[in-house]
Amino acid sequence: MSRSAHPAGPRHADVLPEGHYSAPPADLNALDPKVWASTVTRNARGVVTVGGIGVDALAEEFGTPAYFLDETDFRARCRAWAAAFGKDADVFYAGKAFLSRAIVRWLHEEGLNLDVCSGGELATALSAGMPADRIAFHGNNKSEEEIRTAVEVGVGRIVLDSFQEIVRVAHVAQSLGKRQRVQIRVTVGVEAHTHEFIATAHEDQKFGIALAGGQAAEAVRRALKLDGLELIGIHSHIGSQIFDMAGFEVSARRVVQLLAEVRDEHGVELPEIDLGGGLGIAYTSEDDPREPHEIAKALSEIVTRECEAAGLATPRISVEPGRAIVGPTAFTLYRVGTVKPLEGLRTYVSVDGGMSDNIRTALYDAEYSVSLVSRTSDAEPMLSRVVGKHCESGDVVVRDAFLPSDLAPGDLVAVPATGAYCRSMASNYNHALRPPVVAVRDGEARVIVRRETEEDLLRLDVG
Repeated sequence: MSRSAHPAGPRHADVLPEGHYSAPPADLNALDPKVWASTVTRNARGVVTVGGIGVDALAEEFGTPAYFLDETDFRARCRAWAAAFGKDADVFYAGKAFLSRAIVRWLHEEGLNLDVCSGGELATALSAGMPADRIAFHGNNKSEEEIRTAVEVGVGRIVLDSFQEIVRVAHVAQSLGKRQRVQIRVTVGVEAHTHEFIATAHEDQKFGIALAGGQAAEAVRRALKLDGLELIGIHSHIGSQIFDMAGFEVSARRVVQLLAEVRDEHGVELPEIDLGGGLGIAYTSEDDPREPHEIAKALSEIVTRECEAAGLATPRISVEPGRAIVGPTAFTLYRVGTVKPLEGLRTYVSVDGGMSDNIRTALYDAEYSVSLVSRTSDAEPMLSRVVGKHCESGDVVVRDAFLPSDLAPGDLVAVPATGAYCRSMASNYNHALRPPVVAVRDGEARVIVRRETEEDLLRLDVG
């Protein structure tokens, strides 16, 4: 069904202003499976469903804005990553993408390990029953209290990020009468083709210890001398939202060169390397991510080839997908509040959320898709900018997209691929209440992170 059209901004490609968009899609009602979770479809009424439940019913029960997570899809992606790498490698879900106790339980049940990077993430993991020896602890400035907790509970590895941290972790471990398994995070000098804020392997940034100038080799020397540490390997992470495997090839080559230097100097072959995460997902139809089995095959071949050339036994590989697992499994559901056409430019579509539930567009200039999901429409496409309700001109959710020209207040729109870094980075800007996360599976929906209330905000304000 459709509604009478609004006066709108430009609708045809030959009169469109410059922006972050391609030509209008042939069918505005179509749902690209690359950007939507596997159980998402439209029913006979034209309403988008997930796990067999329509978004109209979900909005009625849980309100908007809200994140809806396809549990079936999440579990399937966990299994795909585990199967791709097999028993001779380790898959650590990067908890920073999105973490809750339900997520931890699903990871445990599906056989994945967990990577955390704060005391809060560690507490969440432990409270939900993740065995400590299946947890890796990251972070460029872990507090002594966080380190002590990690060592006490027996986390499987702590990734050392600086010379000071080498000493700090060793001191804590010795004081507790323990020997802590550790890896050293190195920056390998790879320029990942991604946004500068999420590229992490060039020397001029806060993470890791540089290979350049022999710093990483010196870090290995110091770690091997300390009784409180058991150095098990080298860690490298080159960035996020990466599609090109060339950066991983360069990174692996340089890490293996360091392993060879360690063998030659110390007579020790370190048994593990962690190549990090950062594999990209499809936020729009133009994105073309690799499947887990393709990634596993490529990384395994790269490491095996480099180790054979260096005369090393092939170490056990670890990877850390976060976004690649949870990102595509969720969408954010909004209700349209106002529709404001700007003649000759575009139409501004204001929704009941915004940068408080998805900061990535403002922070990284991230691109997203958006669809009308409460009905279908045969109206012609209009160039739209989906914006939030916050008091910021930069409060943009989807910078440029095509929506039906009969879009009206009260319609439901959804932004797919918001499972990663949206709820995790959500804020209370303008005292907005952070949305709930609702898991949907086989016709049932349940809250796994509840919506904040005004009482929650006021409880923290003790003034």
